[in-house]
Amino acid sequence: MSEFYVYDTTLRDGMQGMEISFTLDDKIQIAHRLDDMGFDYVEGGFPMSNEKEAAFFEQCKREDFKHAKIVAFGSTRRAGTTAEADPHIRALLDTDTETVIVVGKTWKAHVHTVLKTDEEENLRMIYDSLSFLKSQGRRVFFDLEHFFDGYKDDPEYALKVLKAGTEAGADTLVLCDTNGGTLPSEITGIMKALPRESLAPLGGHFHNDCGTAVANSLAAVEAGAIQIQGTVNGWGERCGNANLCVFVPNICLKMGLKPKVAEHLEKLTVLSRFVAEKANIIPDKRQPYVGIASFSHKAGQHADVVAKQAELMEHIEIL
Repeated sequence: MSEFYVYDTTLRDGMQGMEISFTLDDKIQIAHRLDDMGFDYVEGGFPMSNEKEAAFFEQCKREDFKHAKIVAFGSTRRAGTTAEADPHIRALLDTDTETVIVVGKTWKAHVHTVLKTDEEENLRMIYDSLSFLKSQGRRVFFDLEHFFDGYKDDPEYALKVLKAGTEAGADTLVLCDTNGGTLPSEITGIMKALPRESLAPLGGHFHNDCGTAVANSLAAVEAGAIQIQGTVNGWGERCGNANLCVFVPNICLKMGLKPKVAEHLEKLTVLSRFVAEKANIIPDKRQPYVGIASFSHKAGQHADVVAKQAELMEHIEIL
């Protein structure tokens, strides 16, 4: 794989988790830590949601980030209006971030029940929103909300949504398992069935309701995704998002990918604990790679093996 990007949404999706709250200063500090780690994209939030989110983007205009691109999150235009006049689209432009991400509906049930419109208008909403943002010089990622559920319900319509995003100029089509109910085998099967040659590059965004968000993310990478979104410590709504503290070492150490963050894996434990401290949450001792128990052994056969030759018991060489 010639290119691969790690996209962090701790400061937006991660803050949807229970007991997770950051001050404005916390968010700025975390963004800089993510930048120092080599994360490619840092999603800062939805600028219209509250004053703190808007203030974050104003502050970022004065901050110096060496590598990470700060991303503003928003949604497609409303039904029956234009992208240029829609306040959500204008709010994305007002952040002055060079990269924006727009979420749109893929599942027809959501089009009807949530947006209260029809399938064709939803496609127009997607095309108009993305193409207008592209015309304003932005890099645009398109989050296809509930993509896998929508595809299982009506593959033909899900493909129309993918093609609308592609034709509008989306830089990456991010396939979202929004309710976390899809298994790795389904991810692989669906992604391999897509007409890749006619679509923009694909990414993935997975929730952990079945405990498979990291596994789904790895399956998506194996199926050709060039971007995966997740959060530090796996925090997020309900059961959380794909845990980047697990996903990143796996792609770097097990799959041979070399995104920028691969150069700074030794900082991952510090990052995990720093973010936990800002949220006033005790770190998970048993978290793979960064938990204090992840490479510990008590007395017995395992400890005896480690004392003789540690690599016979550890699955990686400890940094």
